[in-house]
Amino acid sequence: MLRSALTGDKRKGDVMSDAMRKILMGLFLAGVCVPVWPVSQFMHPSVRDAWAGAGSSAQSTQVRGDAERGRAIFNGRGVCHYCHGVDGYRDKQPQLEADTAALIAQLNPPPPDLRNPNTLRLTTDRQRAKAIREGHPGTGMFPDTRMSDRDLADMVAYLATLRKKGSGGAVPAEPVER
Repeated sequence: MLRSALTGDKRKGDVMSDAMRKILMGLFLAGVCVPVWPVSQFMHPSVRDAWAGAGSSAQSTQVRGDAERGRAIFNGRGVCHYCHGVDGYRDKQPQLEADTAALIAQLNPPPPDLRNPNTLRLTTDRQRAKAIREGHPGTGMFPDTRMSDRDLADMVAYLATLRKKGSGGAVPAEPVER
């Protein structure tokens, strides 16, 4: 997928849209996108199995994230705010280059409103962690393979606060298995 984004080489079965190809190319050139390769080769087996949805092993532990650290990642180096808005407010977009903003505006489906639990397709923190780590097929969400397990747990905790604040109800963060 990254090869086709960078070279423009379309292969049989390539489902990446031209808009997505431009977004990935722009993010890669900006130094934001990281090389996409199977991350599992660098993970401890218990971590890899947890993300894959396997049953917990004897070595598995649960990590509760720090929502404030997650917020800093979301609005900073995680670049989540590019598509989901500053602090998850879709109408509060950061200052972006015009071509980057235009490409994000063309995403289909558009990035979800992270503050509205009724519009979110991912229903568990495990699914959310997997989407952050591996990307979300069928959307413009690309994988973030640079994020540590601790950072990932912090992001998931922050996402829980967005759902809680957006819905006006209590949405506790689940512990993230690793």
